[in-house]
Amino acid sequence: MAAEIRTKAKTRRPVLLNKLEGCGAIVTKAVIIPKEDGVISVSEDRTLRVWLKRDSGQFWPSICHTMPSSCSTMDFNKETRRLFVGLDNGTISEFSLSDDYNRLLFRRDYLAHQNRVTSVIFSVTSELVLSVGRDKYLQWHCAESGRRLGGYQLSAWCTALEFDSDSRHAFVGDYSGNITVVKVEDNDHQVITTLKGHSGSIRSLVWDPQQRLLFSGSFDQSIIVWDIGGNQGTAYELQGHTGKVEGLCYSNRSNQLISSGDDQRFVFWNMEAKRQETPEWVENDICEKCAQPFFWNFKEMWNKKELGVRQHHCRKCGKAICDKCSSDRSTLPVLGFEFEVRVCRDCYSEITDEDRAPLASFHDAKHSVVSMHLDDVKGQMVTCGTDRVIKLWDMSSVIA
Repeated sequence: MAAEIRTKAKTRRPVLLNKLEGCGAIVTKAVIIPKEDGVISVSEDRTLRVWLKRDSGQFWPSICHTMPSSCSTMDFNKETRRLFVGLDNGTISEFSLSDDYNRLLFRRDYLAHQNRVTSVIFSVTSELVLSVGRDKYLQWHCAESGRRLGGYQLSAWCTALEFDSDSRHAFVGDYSGNITVVKVEDNDHQVITTLKGHSGSIRSLVWDPQQRLLFSGSFDQSIIVWDIGGNQGTAYELQGHTGKVEGLCYSNRSNQLISSGDDQRFVFWNMEAKRQETPEWVENDICEKCAQPFFWNFKEMWNKKELGVRQHHCRKCGKAICDKCSSDRSTLPVLGFEFEVRVCRDCYSEITDEDRAPLASFHDAKHSVVSMHLDDVKGQMVTCGTDRVIKLWDMSSVIA
């Protein structure tokens, strides 16, 4: 009798390709060099490094340039090979890289901020260098002349930045948890709106110009998907982390959002799935199920001669309920809750196994991620961690 041969199912997970070590402090940002086996990184040890893969299979710096201050962020443009490095002293330094990525040419300094530069973006189509910093300013400069064109002051530290070149809308995340949308003109600006939804500071923003979706990751451990396009004002919440969300990447190739943070895990979100908005929480003086008064409702407590209880909310319907009426727990992936959350008894009885089917997958990053960059074409991703290590990942099986 012939033995039956069973092929092992292919595991869809990120595969660690290489570790890049040698930086003396936290690596604040790293990007993959398109069409090359290389990585560009900046670190708080004041070094700008270009790592190229050698014949041995290991990555070694072909360039190690020391900056005058700690490097806080950067942006690299693959078409022009122009590199913009934001520093702790508020300066943005512009460089050009040679064709073989073995030489670095300094071009100019932009005296953009009075404090740490938290994000910088170079727009080729608009010929603008946009930046935000801890001085609470959004600044934009002409990329040809280096001349400052304009600025806008926010009410809190600016922590993240995204830019839509077609509409010239800048999305600025700040320390208070708000996202301000500013239309940038050459010498003027217009504040469009402020997106409010996070209870913690914004750490990362990703803009998808095709679907016109803005993704924001926050210190409140949540991600919000803002539909700026067809369903303007619609916001979907994603809850899959147990720590601060530090890094976000979006794969147009597979319609997946990739998130990571200080909980040392990757979460892959299926953005093709139909999701529902998280319901608004209702405020009430009594439980909407059993009518027991909450602890601030002194009049009702006196009338019923009983102590008040703490107010909770059902994550499915948003009603104000007490602990007894919300003792059940369930996952609600369609609402973005991949972990079990509090639901009322009525909603719990309506939830089916199909409703509990996960819409995200989880993988171990094995380091606390502070920044990540995805090359969708190459199928690779690079992450920086608080352990001062840069990790290069093969993502082809996940985003194929």
